Amino acid sequence: MQISITTNGRRSFIWSAGLVFLGAILFSTKAILVKLAYRWGIDSVSLLALRMLFSLPFFLLVAALSGRQEKYKGLRLGRKDLVSLLLLGIAGYYLASLLDFMGLQYITASLERLILYVYPTLVLIIGALFYRQPITRVQLLALLCSYLGIGAAFAESFSLAGSAHIAVGAVLVFGSALSYAIYLVGSGQLLPRLGTLRFTSLAMTTACLAVLAHHGILYHWRLFHFPMAVYGLALLMAVAATVIPSFLISEGIRAIGSGNASIVGSIGPISTIVLAYFFLGEKLGWLQWLGTALVIVGVLLTTLSKRPSGQNR
Repeated sequence: MQISITTNGRRSFIWSAGLVFLGAILFSTKAILVKLAYRWGIDSVSLLALRMLFSLPFFLLVAALSGRQEKYKGLRLGRKDLVSLLLLGIAGYYLASLLDFMGLQYITASLERLILYVYPTLVLIIGALFYRQPITRVQLLALLCSYLGIGAAFAESFSLAGSAHIAVGAVLVFGSALSYAIYLVGSGQLLPRLGTLRFTSLAMTTACLAVLAHHGILYHWRLFHFPMAVYGLALLMAVAATVIPSFLISEGIRAIGSGNASIVGSIGPISTIVLAYFFLGEKLGWLQWLGTALVIVGVLLTTLSKRPSGQNR
C-alpha cells in the first residue's frame, strides 16, 4: 500500500499527515489517562463528566465561530435536523464514551484501543445490513483479519488475567465502537451541510450536556471532592486527548483524504501499547501482538477498499 501525494505538493502532504499522526497519538493517550485517574478512586461517570465539563467551553466556542462562516450563514436547522443531531450526539459521544470508560475498569488500555479501532469494519457491516451495500472479497478478508485479531488478543488477555471481568470489559468497549459506528453512518446527511467543525462541535456539545445530566441524576453533580490529581488528569484528557486531536484529525482528513489518514492513523493502537507499557506497566504476549497486527491490516483494508460513492462517513 502506498500513500499517494496530493497535488498540493510534498510539503503540504507531510504537514497534513503530521497533523493526523499527532492527532492519533494524542487520542491514544485517553485510555492511559483514564486508567491513571481510576487509581485515585474516581468512578467512570464522574470522570467522564469532568472530561466533558472541561471540554464543553471549547466546543461551544468552535460551534459559535464556525456558524459565522459565510457559507453557513442563514442555514437554519429544522426540527428533524435538531432531533438527528441530538440522537447522533448521544450515540456517538455520550453512549460511546460512557461504555468506553466503563469498559476500561475491566480491561487493559491496549486491549481497549484495539477493540475500539475496529469501528470502520462495523460501519461496513451496518452499510451491508441496512443499506444493502455489497461487501467485496477484499472487505471480507478485512473483516476476517480484524476479528481474528480481536479474538487472538482477547484470548491471551483472558488467559493471562483469568477473570470473567475481561469479557465484560470487552463487550462494553465493543458496544462503544458500535455506537460510534452508528454515529458515523448517521452523520452522512448532516455533516456535509454543517461542515466538519460545526457538526462535530454541536454533536459534542449535545453529548457533554447529556453526560452532565446523567451525572446530576446519579450523583447530584458532586464533582469537586476528588484529589487534585484527578482534575489535572481530566483537564489533560479534555484538552490533549479530546479537543485538540479532534480538530487535528479533521483538518488532516480534509487535506489528504480518509484513506491516507487511515494509514497514518494506524499508529494509534501501537502508540497506546507503548504508552501503556511505560505508564501502566502493561505487557503484551505474542498472541496480542499478532492480534494487533491483524486488526491494523483489517482496518486498513476496510478503509482503503471503500468506494468513493455510497459511503455514510
